[in-house]
Amino acid sequence: MFRFEDPIYLWLLVLIPILALVRFVTYRNQKKRLRKFGDLKLLKGLMPDVSHFRPRVKFWLLLAAFALLVVMLARPQMGTKISQEKRTGIETIIALDISNSMLAEDIVPSRLDRSKMMVENLVDHFTNDKIGLIVFAGDAFVQLPITSDYVSAKMFLSSIDPSMMATQGTDIATAINMSVSSFTQEEGIGKAIIVITDGEDHEGGALEAAEEAKKKGMSVYVLGVGSTQGAPIPIRGTGDYMKDNTGNTVMSALNEEMCRQVAQAGGGVYIHVENNSAAQQQLDNELDKLSKKETSTTVYSDFDEQFQAFGILALLILILEICIFDRRNPLLKNLSLFKRKGVSSQKSVVSNKMLMILFFLLTPISSLLFPDSSLLTPVSAQNDRQYIRQGNKQFNAGDYPNAEVSYRKAVEKNPKNPQAVYNLGNALMAQKKDSAAIEQFQNASKLETNPLRKYQSFHNMGVICQSHKMYGEAIEAYKNALRLNPTDDETRYNLILCKHEKEKQDQNKQNQDQNKNDQKKDDQKDQQKQDQNKDKDKKEDKQQEQKPQMSKDNAEQLLNAAMQQEKQTQDRMKKAQQQPQRRNILKNW
Repeated sequence: MFRFEDPIYLWLLVLIPILALVRFVTYRNQKKRLRKFGDLKLLKGLMPDVSHFRPRVKFWLLLAAFALLVVMLARPQMGTKISQEKRTGIETIIALDISNSMLAEDIVPSRLDRSKMMVENLVDHFTNDKIGLIVFAGDAFVQLPITSDYVSAKMFLSSIDPSMMATQGTDIATAINMSVSSFTQEEGIGKAIIVITDGEDHEGGALEAAEEAKKKGMSVYVLGVGSTQGAPIPIRGTGDYMKDNTGNTVMSALNEEMCRQVAQAGGGVYIHVENNSAAQQQLDNELDKLSKKETSTTVYSDFDEQFQAFGILALLILILEICIFDRRNPLLKNLSLFKRKGVSSQKSVVSNKMLMILFFLLTPISSLLFPDSSLLTPVSAQNDRQYIRQGNKQFNAGDYPNAEVSYRKAVEKNPKNPQAVYNLGNALMAQKKDSAAIEQFQNASKLETNPLRKYQSFHNMGVICQSHKMYGEAIEAYKNALRLNPTDDETRYNLILCKHEKEKQDQNKQNQDQNKNDQKKDDQKDQQKQDQNKDKDKKEDKQQEQKPQMSKDNAEQLLNAAMQQEKQTQDRMKKAQQQPQRRNILKNW
């Protein structure tokens, strides 16, 4: 794709026709003044060394150089640029608790929103550091792999919500273990795990996980969000509060003691988050104590500068313009390139030879400066590239159907052009023709030899499969893409997301199959019970016919016994309800 970064400078090209008009008017006025001295043919004979063609050539060369300089000012850009930057900083993984208890409003505006604000402020303070984001409740998963892209970190942070977690609860141990495995393999660099939670850990193992992280050279910091007095958990959109299985309103309180123990075991510090910036400042001071190391970071930009080619060509034209004199050189008059008709055949041959030499000198230079130029090659050999350029313009303008037509014409001209096949896949993908797009991306991956372009085909195939919830195929495509470009964070994130969704999909499928089997078993049991009940009713009817009628005293005794048994059952239920139960059985926050 070709574009100008500062296209406003292209308005300077309007000066070219204006300068040409000024030149034409000046030349005509000059001829008028010469006519006052006499006949023009006679005057030309009196000025044998004056050339009428050299000034014109010099003028048009200057205009061409001016046009190239204007294009250079507009900053032409093309292609994809990948650069390596050296940065000195630390690596930080933020494990954010997004259980329902984080919706409590004892911290303004809520525990979760206050935590998001802290993370965003932390990202704003980072300059050369790397950051990753993990969300957890009863389970945990990577929301953002470790990266230096702070814009993506804020983007993913804004979409975090407790509804993302299918399993509620608070499992700090799983979050710490996942954070440990999310760092890079760099050694000698400070690595920090920041756990933001209200401390309601009911799964256990957090202290052991923090100690293990400390042994691997990582520091665990715990930010406790909430009040120790506790607060109810609001249910969004209802105005009501969450209740436990006994019908009582849940009061979620900060467990500071547990948070301190985890931070101490992990070699970090515990920080209590309140409605001020003290916690933020304390955390920044603690992170500044970690050792920093210079690391190499891959930075991607969509376009690479191409002004150098235009600048070199403009310089060559200016040098050529300087070498051309306004008057004929007596020493080189036999090599003149600007003779009129009627010169001798010998001089014409010399002139033609000079033109041929100049052409062969400029041809390799032009091919080096403009490898994709069609000026020096036959039109038939450049048809596929012309169709690609035409399709690119239509694609950028949003005209995807016509872009598809242009790309198909390019493929017809040259079926082995991977760029045409890949662009055709993009045009089909933009029109939601996903099956045809996947076919083109597969063809492009087979034809392409450049690993970076080849990886884009696999990445796009993964995106299409992911949009259709074909997570198995998407995972395979993303893996192929990462083999070609292991540093692409977006592909890595999509791969992790697809694996997570596939696990949920497989689990749902197993649950559905289990439900079907259970339903069949229940139906069979119901049928057996119905049959047994029918047989029992028949037997009771026969026994009733054979039994003598029960006396009144016997009936009263049986009734009293049944009432006594019912009373004992109710007493046992009350005692069971009054006994304390394990909270992790009832926990949904």
